[in-house]
Amino acid sequence: MGSNPLRVVVIGAGIVGASTALWLLRDGHQVTLIDPADPGGEAMASYGNIGWLSDHSILPVSLPGLWKQAPKMLRDPLGPLAIRWGYLPALAPWLIRFLRAGRLAEVERIARALTPLLAAGYPDHVELAREAGVSYLIHRVGGMYVYRDRAAYERDSLVWRIRRDNGIRLLELDQDELRQREPDLNRDYSFAVYMDQGGHCSDPGGLAAAYVRAALASGAQLLPARARGFVWSGEDLTGIETDAGTVGCDRVVLAAGAHSKALARALGDAVPLDTERGYHWFYKDAEAGPRTPMIVTDAKCAITRMDWGLRIGGTVEFGGFAAPPNWERARLMQRHAQRIFPGLPREIDQSRVKLWMGFRPSMPDSMPVIGFSRRTRQAIHAYGHGHIGLAAGASTGRAVADLVAGRPTACDLSPFRAQRY
Repeated sequence: MGSNPLRVVVIGAGIVGASTALWLLRDGHQVTLIDPADPGGEAMASYGNIGWLSDHSILPVSLPGLWKQAPKMLRDPLGPLAIRWGYLPALAPWLIRFLRAGRLAEVERIARALTPLLAAGYPDHVELAREAGVSYLIHRVGGMYVYRDRAAYERDSLVWRIRRDNGIRLLELDQDELRQREPDLNRDYSFAVYMDQGGHCSDPGGLAAAYVRAALASGAQLLPARARGFVWSGEDLTGIETDAGTVGCDRVVLAAGAHSKALARALGDAVPLDTERGYHWFYKDAEAGPRTPMIVTDAKCAITRMDWGLRIGGTVEFGGFAAPPNWERARLMQRHAQRIFPGLPREIDQSRVKLWMGFRPSMPDSMPVIGFSRRTRQAIHAYGHGHIGLAAGASTGRAVADLVAGRPTACDLSPFRAQRY
């Protein structure tokens, strides 16, 4: 029990918000979660995650040389990184910062900053999942990047050098070793890199929902509403305005994912947050698939087995919130899966298929926003994780609880401050 319990409102009940609530409750605080969506439901980015608790995901999306591909990104609506023409004017300032983050010195700095946050991700999830009674959702399993051949791997030498420099253990697999590990894999792939650290969550939406249930069982409150703004008494933050009324507070944690931008501005921070529209294709009770979570490099997709079937996703589309989904992007995942795993049927039973699209909260440098707001230390940012929301969700929540308590954080949060822009 903390010595000075506070009323803490957490805006957002996705994996980051739910994790934060559990750590705060350990300190004895009174916690209220605010979110209009069902915990762990399809409206949340947590639901559609590929499930990889990957401590190696330290590289930004933008890498050296990516700027050369910008014209192709505009032309190909089904490419691994696509931009809708109509959204380009709104995205342009973000895109300039994104391309600047791909300079080598920046990539190396970002990797160093993300390494400790992601290294803590798996063990922190193990601890929270045990507390929530769902340890069976967290698996100690490595992951691999699959290549056509060694030559293709060597063309990616920069990213692997940076991972090695930051302590990521790598095991190179030749064709025979790869075949032994992944017998269902297309034999056109003859090389892979295996990493034994980290883990996998076999039901990310279920994990987020379980964390919320555990928080409620420990005394938290859940308000199914949308936060609209803040209530001030002079410079003191005293409450949160919602469409269901005002909620009083001593501290607030902004963990509303892709919907955090306007609320951050009200806290004095104009963060360049945008949304990546992520798609996945899910196939129930798949006949073939990976034994190990994997990224297939030529298809630029991730494939994992979940509790009920095969999930493949990982592409990026910039188009904002309003544009309708381009479901052909999700269907493309099916064609990738059938090629990568020939044991899947040529004619897929569509009653066993589910397509999904959600909104990843993304910063141009692929680093989250974690830390105090500009206007008041009563407010803490915790969003913008992009592709690492699940992997870093539990460790972000622990860091936020440390900030609320005034304790030193396990890793340096200064690279993640909102004021870096």
